[in-house]
Amino acid sequence: MSKIKPAPLPPDTVIGGYRVIRRVSSGGFGVVYLAVDNEGQQVAVKEYLPSSLATRGLGELLPRVVPEKLSLYRLGLKSFFEEGRALAQISHASVVSVLNFFRENETVYMVMNYLEGATLQDFILTARELKTQKVFRESTIRSLFDEVLRGLRIVHQHKMLHLDIKPANIFITDDNRAVLIDFGAAREVLSKEGNFIRPMYTPGFAAPEMYRRDSSMGPWTDIYAIGACIYACMQGFPPTDAPQRQEKDRLTLSLSKLRGIYSDNLIEVVEWCMALDPMSRPQSVFALQKELSREGERRYTKLSVAEKMRMQLDSLVADTRKNVQKVGDAAGIGAKPK
Repeated sequence: MSKIKPAPLPPDTVIGGYRVIRRVSSGGFGVVYLAVDNEGQQVAVKEYLPSSLATRGLGELLPRVVPEKLSLYRLGLKSFFEEGRALAQISHASVVSVLNFFRENETVYMVMNYLEGATLQDFILTARELKTQKVFRESTIRSLFDEVLRGLRIVHQHKMLHLDIKPANIFITDDNRAVLIDFGAAREVLSKEGNFIRPMYTPGFAAPEMYRRDSSMGPWTDIYAIGACIYACMQGFPPTDAPQRQEKDRLTLSLSKLRGIYSDNLIEVVEWCMALDPMSRPQSVFALQKELSREGERRYTKLSVAEKMRMQLDSLVADTRKNVQKVGDAAGIGAKPK
């Protein structure tokens, strides 16, 4: 990978009619900017700029790609463009809204709603620091993931996979909506074609099949990550990554320590989602939704996710916002909470 990350676009750069205000975040596959459109409306603009394939100097607009990496760069760019086109067809409160996507500066830009709030990861870290017995109440977990799964089900119905579900990619907005952000289509294409599998995925949340070139992925791959996210909400930290689990699996032992704190049903749901064998997991989001809303567990889901999140998270908001200010915006497309 490049030793020096590509420089972000300078403030006041105009791309596709959007004026860049500042860089919000950057990762291995792109840079996200706060920008405004012609009417002054704030948007998030995500630029395809894989740091393993491209460089860019300060003040420059065009990425520089060495000839031997150009075909791989273009392959990922095509996937990123197709992802934008597919996401633009999805209209759901729990899926990030893609407003526009376009080619410019020999790369692709995806324009999205600019979200304000904090990620689930921010809330988990804050709750963990409070050292309470439960990181989140079971009622909060069930309501939150019921909302996330509604969005994920729509994504799967559009023949798409997320492929990078983790607490940092579940955004809790200031009006208490849970939104899936930062899809991983370009990452997946590059991992299959390129020579860098493991760095593309987040340890603990990536399903075992994501580490192998010869395995097929499907809804069950995202469902593994959902189970890992629920685990993180229960434990306060990620589960062991899949390759280590395949050598020595301690998942059941870790979850057994939570019996009496969380229901047996919720613990079993996590084990089901995180089965190492893809065919042993729920094969569809609908199957998982059905289990999370079992009749015997209705007491956990009477309130909406907004009500549940408000009840539990209001006490965490102030501390979370302080933490977010310290560590920077980990949301991918979100704003630092005010």
